[in-house]
Formats: sequence, C-alpha cells, structure tokens
Amino acid sequence: MARARRTCACWGIDTSEERMSDESFAFPRAVLSPAPAAPGARTVTPHPAPLTRADLRAPFAPPADGVERIGLEVESGVVDPGTGLAAPYEGAGGMAAILRTVLAEWGGEPQFDTGRMTGVHLPDGVRITLEHGGQLEYSSVPVDGLARAVAEARARLEQLAGLVDRFGLALLPGALLPFDRVEAMAWVPMVRGAVMREHFARVGPPASGARRVMALSLSTQVHLDFLDERDFTEKLRMLMAASTPVAALFVNSPIIGGRANGLLSNRSQDWLRMDPDRCGVMPPALRSGVGIGDVVDWALDRPMVYRRHPDGDYRLAPERPFGALLREGFEDGSPPRYEDWLAHLSQLWTAVRVRGTLELRSADGPPYRHLAALPALWTGLGYHPESRTAAWELLRGFTADQHRSAAAALPAEGLRTMLGGERVLELAAELVRLARAGLRARVDAGREPPQVLDLLDPLDEVLHTRRTFAEQCADRWERDLRREPRRYVAEFRV
Repeated sequence: MARARRTCACWGIDTSEERMSDESFAFPRAVLSPAPAAPGARTVTPHPAPLTRADLRAPFAPPADGVERIGLEVESGVVDPGTGLAAPYEGAGGMAAILRTVLAEWGGEPQFDTGRMTGVHLPDGVRITLEHGGQLEYSSVPVDGLARAVAEARARLEQLAGLVDRFGLALLPGALLPFDRVEAMAWVPMVRGAVMREHFARVGPPASGARRVMALSLSTQVHLDFLDERDFTEKLRMLMAASTPVAALFVNSPIIGGRANGLLSNRSQDWLRMDPDRCGVMPPALRSGVGIGDVVDWALDRPMVYRRHPDGDYRLAPERPFGALLREGFEDGSPPRYEDWLAHLSQLWTAVRVRGTLELRSADGPPYRHLAALPALWTGLGYHPESRTAAWELLRGFTADQHRSAAAALPAEGLRTMLGGERVLELAAELVRLARAGLRARVDAGREPPQVLDLLDPLDEVLHTRRTFAEQCADRWERDLRREPRRYVAEFRV
C-alpha cells in the first residue's frame, strides 16, 4: 500500500488535510458517495456502514517504502517588533494579508474557513497555516535526513521572516507569545475554533488553560515514522517515557503577559489544564508490549470534541466515548464515519500523538538559534535501535502517575524536577548521551553529515551549567534586555 507524501499539522483538525492516499487503506462504505437516484425516485440517504476494527486501525498504516523520515512543525508569533504584540488577522498588516502575499508570490493552494483565508499549501507540499490566536505554523514535508529537515525548515522560516518584515513585523518562534494577553486577543475567524472554545467551557476547570493554549502557545514539534507493529511498540513506549525529561530539559517560556512570573514553562503549565483526559501521558503507551490496538482502545474510551457534519458545519459532539458512539450512533442515529474517527484522533493531544506518525509534542519550542536541538535529540533517540532500547531500559520503571506528578512540577522546577525517585537532570543527561550515539551511528552509516553532532551542543551546555533556556532568558530579561519587548524581539526573532 502506498502512502501519500505528508506534511505535519499540529491541531490536525481538518480531516480532509490529514487523510492519507486512497491506496493506503480501504475506505469503508461510509466515505463513498451513493449512486444517483433514478429520475423521479424519492431520495433516501442511507446511514453509513459501521466502522470495522480494520477501519479503526487504518490511520496507523506505516510507510510502505520502509523509510524513516523526519517531519518538523514550527509555530511562530508574527509580532510588532516594538511592542512584541501579535499582529491581528484583519487589516493591511494583518495575517490574512500576509497569507495573500504568500499565495501571490510563492503559489500554491489557498485554504479557507467560511470564506476567510487561513493557510496556503505550497507547491512543494509545505503548509503555511494559522493557529487560533494568529500564530503562523510552518509544516514540513517529511524527509529522510535530519540535516536536510533542519536546513529546509531554516530556509523557509527565514524566507517567511523576510516576507513579514516587509509588513513591519517580526517572526518570533519559541514556546509562547510573551507579551499578549488572552483577553485582548482577536481570534482567527475559524468556525472550529469557536466550537473548541465552547467544548473547553463545557469541560470547566480542568480545561481552564485551554484558551491560553489556543491563543498564546507556540511549539516546535517533531514527527517520526514507525515501520511495523514491533517498531511501533519500541518507539512509542520509549518516546512517551522520554517526553517528561525532554520537556524539563527544554523549558523555555518564562515570560507571559510581559513579565517573568517565576515559572520556567508557562506553556507546560497551561497544558496541564487543557482537558487532561486527552492530553499529557497516554498510560497504555508506557506498557512494554503496547501495540496499535491499545492506542485504538484508549482513543475509543475518550469523547470527541466536535464533528464536521455533512453540511460542512462544525458542531460539538455528544459527551460520550467514541466507542459508545460506534454502538449507539449520534443524535440522529447515524454511526460515526471514517472522517469522524480521523477527526477524533486529531483531537487527542498527548505528549506523543499517534496517527500515521509519532508526533512529539511535550517540549517547549527552543530559541531559534537552537531550533535544531529538538529534532536532533528525538532523531538520535528514535532512529537508532541501540539508543532506543537503552533509553527505554532507563525509563521503563516510571509509572503514569509518576510522570503526571513530574509534569505538574516541571513548569517551576525544570531540571530540578523529580521523576519518581530520580532527578530529571541525570535522566536528561543520559538521554542526550544516547541521542549523540544515535546520531553518530547515522553519520558512520553515511546517512548524515558529521555536523549533525553539533546540533546537540546547546543541550550539553544546558546540562553542564544547569541553566535551562528559560533560566537564561529570564536572566537576560532582567539584565541586558531591560524588560523591554523591543529588545526581546530583536534578540529572539528569526
């Protein structure tokens, strides 16, 4: 079965954008259009056929060519270089105008939401799209080398930076929009965004951080492939177990609302209150023998956020697990369609989100100059069997509850966080060592240039000095940046 050339997508909410090629799975009858009725006959719209277990497993099909590729997503603020505040959607200097310029100069296919432009799919497969607070997301086409993935991301981000500079704006990656306030943000006019906010309001206090995540959060995310079910098991369990120490190593959002509030990762703090039932650790992923079926079963036990109806409108889904919807149907009695299952999988924001790739989401986005450190770490750990096995042996004894406790502590503690009875500092240091060994093996095999080993150097410095990116930033904010947004933007922009 062939798999289409994919790009990465953070929220992954439009299932038409997430779908793999027709050849990569057999569509259930729910997806196929019925034959036209004979003239004069009364039209009866049949309910789609129920999804089978094979349908539920279909989105997890590995690449047919057996190549392990690397995909990157980088979310950036587009900000005023003087105030640091995010550009609005509307207006001559707004995000819609920037997207129209991208389309006019670079070509591609525009993406719309109720007539408003929200993204451009470029001719080479790259996607430039908007998040709910106006954040600009670069989503790569996965490639088979770390050096190439990093070089292509930097080239495109620097091209974007030049474009937004012509609007008098700056491209600011990282982990959080540092100077905006949620109550002053103008939401990008996306229908599903309003439905999502309604869902989080329905969840109540456990989702109290959701609006800030949607409006302010930035990230750098890495996608890795799995090649078969055994490879899926080995990678998923290790990557999930490593997500907590990696998140502690990469804390990088100490400024929020224009001040340092004492936290090292305000982004991670908000994600703790982002509907925890569908975020953070996925407990079955920490089992030694976790398989695709376990992930399917876990997803079946979670409720959908919303669904896209056949008329194109987005509406809240019933507050029932997806498995119950399979048994009982929606309000009108119709069973979920394949598109509903794809949408549901995109609404699960765990530290490792599992679909056709393993999407690594736990870490704050690093400063732009150190952007490559994150994909270098994950590639070295994930794509070298010996390093992958050693990392799992290091971390396999920690329980889901211990990971949750550490995740609650790390926004304030960073590398001082305790995971079970172990200091995250030592665990992170061993993971960096193993990742370097993994990258060295790729170099020795001729798959990477020797320079990829240098990409981990910023992490060695963090571990040696015990000063995370967040602590370095907070210190500079008080000293040479003088608490001035213009200095901050000048220092950290692309």
